[in-house]
Amino acid sequence: MIVTMPVDAKEEEIAHVLKTVERLGYESKLFQGEKKTVIHIWGATDKDKLTKKIELLSGVERMIPILYPFKLASREFHPDDTVISIDRKTIGGNKLAIIAGPCAFESEKNLMTIADVCMKAGAQFLRGGILKPWTSPYSFQGLGEKGLEILARVRERTGLLIVTEVMSEVDVPLLSQYVDIFQIGARNMQNFTLLKTVGRFAKPV
Repeated sequence: MIVTMPVDAKEEEIAHVLKTVERLGYESKLFQGEKKTVIHIWGATDKDKLTKKIELLSGVERMIPILYPFKLASREFHPDDTVISIDRKTIGGNKLAIIAGPCAFESEKNLMTIADVCMKAGAQFLRGGILKPWTSPYSFQGLGEKGLEILARVRERTGLLIVTEVMSEVDVPLLSQYVDIFQIGARNMQNFTLLKTVGRFAKPV
């Protein structure tokens, strides 16, 4: 269930709704957007009883049942567009964000040359692959941790934020120390162990 309240709902009204939900034995999550204040309630077994209790509270506009399994990602709970903001750079909203860079790089000089070109072209983010498990085991496989150190130095010199692809959940802790954004490739979008792992780190994906 979703509780909608005005964007300018009073703090005490919001707190009272959250406390009432807790007292009824359910869990809730608050989202304060630009147009609405929304509270998501889950675990409700008697939705009619819940609706009667909550709808009468001050500041509540209405209760909306959500039938989708992806409740937290639904427009009912999250009506505003997602905007990622890192170090005064944004992805989403009305500004165009450009992420540019090589699939893989072989040296610091090579990456620095590419980063300069990307920056002059208006990019705010530098993409550089450091783990490249290509088909042949004899092909270049990326620079690994050495590549992460190079990316960090290039970021320091240029101000470009770093995006790199993570291939396995075992690599996430190391990459999280260097990168600003995790990139997940199409083939890993059903690698649920990897997706759950990156979700535990405070990094945009």
